[in-house]
Order: sequence, then structure tokens, then C-alpha cells
Amino acid sequence: MSRGTIIFVDDEANIRDSAREWLELSGFAVTTAPDGAAALAALEPARCDVLITDVRMPGMGGTALLEAARLRDPTLPVILLTGHGDVALAVEAMRGGAHDFLEKPYDADHLVAVLDRAVAQRRLGREVERLRDAVGTEVPLEARFVGTSATVQSLRGRIGQIASLDVDVLVHGETGTGKEVLARALHDFGKRRDRHFVALNCAAIPESVFESEIFGHDKGAFTGADQKRVGRIEHANGGTVFLDEVESMPLALQAKLLRVIQERVVEPLGSNRQVPLDIRFIAATKSDLKAESDAGRFRADLYFRLSTVAVAIPPLRRRRGDIPLLFRHFCMVAAARHGVEPRAVDAGVLAVLAGSDWPGNARELRAVAERFVLGLPVEASAQDDEDDRDATLADRVAAYEARLIAEALAAAEGSAQEASRVLGVPIRTLNEKIQRHGLRSVRS
Repeated sequence: MSRGTIIFVDDEANIRDSAREWLELSGFAVTTAPDGAAALAALEPARCDVLITDVRMPGMGGTALLEAARLRDPTLPVILLTGHGDVALAVEAMRGGAHDFLEKPYDADHLVAVLDRAVAQRRLGREVERLRDAVGTEVPLEARFVGTSATVQSLRGRIGQIASLDVDVLVHGETGTGKEVLARALHDFGKRRDRHFVALNCAAIPESVFESEIFGHDKGAFTGADQKRVGRIEHANGGTVFLDEVESMPLALQAKLLRVIQERVVEPLGSNRQVPLDIRFIAATKSDLKAESDAGRFRADLYFRLSTVAVAIPPLRRRRGDIPLLFRHFCMVAAARHGVEPRAVDAGVLAVLAGSDWPGNARELRAVAERFVLGLPVEASAQDDEDDRDATLADRVAAYEARLIAEALAAAEGSAQEASRVLGVPIRTLNEKIQRHGLRSVRS
């Protein structure tokens, strides 16, 4: 898969040729154009991820091209290349819908970083549109676990690796990290995708009705059993059973569940018949099941049976670089659901996002995005550095740096130049860090 499909517009042939060479070596598919009219002729919205254009060109200039391109495709990211004297013009263009701007001479690696984020946003936007028009179609992994961090890329690779394997899986993650999302991805991308996916919250089912609900019962099995009931596990036959919060299941019921998982048969209450099962079990927990097992609060044999393959979902604070992209994704989804235009995410909002420890993880971030789209204040949990104690030094330094830059941008009302002065770093260095952390200044 291409890193992205780009149209690069500049009236100087040597600039076009060098840009094409560098971007193609970096993995992009590139079309070049000498002016705005030629770029519009080459623009096919379904095939173009990003448009990059010089501002000042003979004939149709960059700002006119921006307006024309966005009339044809309102969600197309347009990046402007400006001379030093055109910065004010570029700022106005960003207010008019430009994705970003780079001042010439730009750093080639910096351009690639800007393009990566623009392409990611473009593909997420397309996915939202696809979901609007085709409810029930398969959603790719990139739209289920959003992010460009190494941990998320590794997680997506792990899902792809085990989705088609007929093994039980134990998923570990904090509240709100997306354990059920992962379980559904394993089901949807596996060979059982055409059969039922049955989710059971083990903490929400009262112990008194657990057996009847899960295993089913025959007519007359107990008082009030006026008719036969197929249990949830039997209903999932051929598909997947997801056992959420499995650590909350009482020990007596754990023994019965263990027999079902081991023997792959279920015996409804009040019946002597055994129903053969062809089922994949995926269990999820926010606790350390091994520690629970060692303490006698969870059956060791059930733990070992469930954990044939174990997958851990990292908390949001361990992948802070994904927060801006994930937040924008949630904003687009929420805007589509409410039928409103997505709001621009400025440095002040990003400062709030960077300053949270996200105890509710992606679920909390999604709720904040929903409030933001509806025009409500953005509030998030206060930062607690103790929660980062299990992160690597590099992750903690990067998170601290991102937070300081976001706060400086917010205090400077989005001015990268002013933030550069306050932080004591060259403007070019700061701009590179802004792009690396997914932040965005309003003006230079």
C-alpha cells in the first residue's frame, strides 16, 4: 500500500523534480503540476490524499487553487508552500480551510512528517464517510485502533496475526482501552466473521440467573421455566463468545465455564443432552489474572485455559503521540453522527489533551471529543506523572516535551514564533517538534 497519493504543484521545474524524487523514495505516489489549472485537471478526489501547492504562481495561484480544490472535495487536505513574505497570506488560507503551510526552504523530512499526518487524517475522513453511507460494512483495523505510534502498529499487526487462528485469547487492558473493540476485530477479521459474536459482561449478570442465561435451560428446569431457552453460548455456536470482566465471575461458576471451554459442550439446565460447540472464546480483564490466580481469587486452570494467547492493550498515556490524531478521528465521527461540521482543533485544546492522564483512556477521550463537537468546554483529568512510571524514559520525555510545547502555544495564542521565544528554541526546531507531536500552531 502506498504511503499516500500526492499532487505537488510548483511553477519551478527543478523544485517539482526534486520533490517528486524525494517523495517517491519515501514511499508516496506523486503527480506534479506546473500551475493551479493543471493541478485541477489532474485532481481525482477518490485517488488523491493530499494536495501540496506553492502560493505564488503565474495564472491560478495557490490560494485560488485551494478554494477550487475544496469546492470539488471539501475534505481534501491542502498544504501551502510559502515564501517568507507570504506567511500572513498562508495564515488566512488556513482559516479558509488549508490543512497546514510550510515556509520555503522547507526541510524534506519535515514535509514527509506533515504529509504522514495529512494522509492519516484523509483516510480516517474517508472511513467516516464510508460508515455514513454503508452501515455494517467492514471497518479496517486502522479505523478501529487509530494511531501511528509503534505500540499501536504492533497491536494491529498482532491482531492480523492471530485473527484467523482458532485459539482462545485473553485480552488485558485498563478501562476504556478498547478490549471489546479488539475482540470484535479478531472476530471480524477471522474465519468466524459470518457467525454470531456474543458479548457477555460477567460483572453485569446476577449469579442467580447466570447459568440459565449462559448455558440455557429446558422447559420445567426450575420454577418459572415455562419454555425452553437457548443459552448465550449455544446461540454463538460457530462464532465467538466474548467474556468481558471475566475476573468478576464467582469461583463456582468459573468451574462450570471451565468444563464448557475444555470439553466444547454445553448442557442446558434441566437437560441430560450435551450440545457440541464450535466456538472461539475471547476473555477480557482489567486485572492481573495471574496474580488473582496466585491469590486464590481466580481458578488457575481457567486462567491457563483462557490465556493460550494473551494480548495487552496499552493505556492512552503510553501512546500520547496518538492523542491528536485519535481526538480528530473521534471529532469527525461525532460530527458525522450529529450532522455538524467538525470544529478546528487549536493549540489550546491540544494543551488540555496533553495535560490529562486519561484514566478512562480512549473512551474518555471520545467523550471529550463529543463535547467539543457540540461546542461544550473541553475538560480532562489532571496529569499524574506517577501513572507514567511504567513508561519508557523516551516516552515520558516525549510526553513532557509535548505538554510544554502545547502549553506554550496556548499561552502565545497559537503563535509558534512567540512560543519559540518563550521556550528558547529556534523556530525551525520548534516547528519540527510541533509536527512530531501532532500539535499545530495557528500562526508563525
